Amino acid sequence: MTEERTQRRLAAILAADVVGYSRLMGENEEGTLRALTAHTAEHVEPSVARHGGRIVKTTGDGLLAEFASVVDAVSCALDFQAGMRERNAGETGGAGGDRAIEFRIGVNLGDIIIQDGDVFGDGVNIAARLEGLCDPGGIFVSGTVYDHVDGKLSVSFEDLGEKSLKNIVRPVRVYRALGDTAQAAPAAEFRAAPAAEFQAAALPDKPSVAVLAFENMSGDPEQTYFAEGIAEDIITDLSKISGLFVIARNSSFAYQGKSVDLREVCRELNVRYILEGSVRRAGARVRINAQLIEGATGGHIWAERYDREIADIFAVQDEVSGEIVGALRVALTPDEKSSRAQRRKVDPEAYDLLVQGRERLYRFNAPAMAEARESFARAIDIDPDMPDAYAALSLSYSTEFVNGWNGPHDRHLAKAIDLAGQAIRIEPGNSQAYHALSLANLWARNFDAAESAARAAVSHNSNFAGGYSVLGTVCDLTGRHEEAIENAEKAISLDPRYDVAIHLLGRAQFALGRDEEAAASFERRLSLQPGSDNSRLFLAAIHGLAGRRDEAEQRWREILEINPDFSVARLREILPYNSGAVFERLEDGLRRAGITA
Repeated sequence: MTEERTQRRLAAILAADVVGYSRLMGENEEGTLRALTAHTAEHVEPSVARHGGRIVKTTGDGLLAEFASVVDAVSCALDFQAGMRERNAGETGGAGGDRAIEFRIGVNLGDIIIQDGDVFGDGVNIAARLEGLCDPGGIFVSGTVYDHVDGKLSVSFEDLGEKSLKNIVRPVRVYRALGDTAQAAPAAEFRAAPAAEFQAAALPDKPSVAVLAFENMSGDPEQTYFAEGIAEDIITDLSKISGLFVIARNSSFAYQGKSVDLREVCRELNVRYILEGSVRRAGARVRINAQLIEGATGGHIWAERYDREIADIFAVQDEVSGEIVGALRVALTPDEKSSRAQRRKVDPEAYDLLVQGRERLYRFNAPAMAEARESFARAIDIDPDMPDAYAALSLSYSTEFVNGWNGPHDRHLAKAIDLAGQAIRIEPGNSQAYHALSLANLWARNFDAAESAARAAVSHNSNFAGGYSVLGTVCDLTGRHEEAIENAEKAISLDPRYDVAIHLLGRAQFALGRDEEAAASFERRLSLQPGSDNSRLFLAAIHGLAGRRDEAEQRWREILEINPDFSVARLREILPYNSGAVFERLEDGLRRAGITA
């Protein structure tokens, strides 16, 4: 007889259990079994199959199902519970009222062990523990699941904070599914738990603000970039105030074009206040409406309208941030007061080119990067004293170099360093310029200069997610992986959708051998940036190290579909680790999977 080989893989696990099964059986054993059998055959099993899942096993009062996709697993959970509510309401397959059959569901994404057709491991155990905590008729998911499905399904989630689960070493962040597709309020049985056990994530210890993309009211869709640019500059101004916690543009602009509940936005971004507004541009003039709203109540804290020349746009931005500081009673440091008094008029054409260039830079592809570089250079020609244009142009050169776009060469980095230096000479406290200077020095392997510039960036702007990310990258490449994780997590707290920082987090976790955490980070990064070949490479190595050869080969095939010219040797050149240990481990994982890179 042959012995089946033990396998491991990353999978989404759905655990479901009947609420009050013993009571139901005691009251009517035959009727309960008949109803449960009907529900399982007519609804539960078809639901799992429709969403691409596999029922691993059933118990008398529950089941365990495995899914290759975490989105499919949560979709199945939603379908499962919605169907059960309909069946209970219509008494389909069993009695309603007190004898209605309700399920609790827990969903987790994690590493599982497959043996003799059954599954084991923490990936399974966490799903089962979540199910045990869950509301009757509800769905609880782990933090890793939430990170993957956030924004992909028509359901919202309530953050219940980190929970200590039985026999699980580390606390697990827990989310409750809300809305029409899942029960929103906890049942009496669930409310009996100690009140302190389920707390939402604590807000930052200072006033916290997210600035949404301003609405373009100009009547010309082509002017959207201009409205976004003004909102982005207000974010930058607010970020420089050390007494505030400010969410980065990348995450707050993710709600653009969507009908949103501001309370939900505040919960998702973990802030108390939302700034929203609109921009109407007419020739050389601009009208800006802005309002500050408290997310929990929807109450207006402050609102104002500005009608000015575009040349005075910096002054308007100063006024907006100044009004917010006053409304929230935030004290400015002497340096912050001084810097706010030094703003000047701007050339309207140069400012327009600056915001156009930034919009192109954020598209993050080779043609758009070339266009961005041209816009920044033209802005500098018109206004040679615009530090943000120099900093952005520096960043475009570094980005082209590291991504191999538009014929990059070593002079790109020298040019980037020079441009960032010019920005700093014009405005010594410009955090964007220090960020650009740090990146250029990093890729040029000037680690001390890169770290010094990164620390200056976050010193001048304590809310600068990009600054913490580049500082974390310096730490990671110089072997200080725990410090890299701290900085990556700080960046992610300021910009929850910052996929570069999430990838950095995964790399540092991989370097420390924390492969399950690293895999979750890389999967989370792919949910935000599906075209990443680098995140797939690390996942292939992790699968290889764990003996999951099929999964490793699948990731490698995906890499070559995305980038047929992908080269591990090229990546080794770009990522200047001062030790070869990380790449040796990565290449070892690929070798174990039989991948020749």
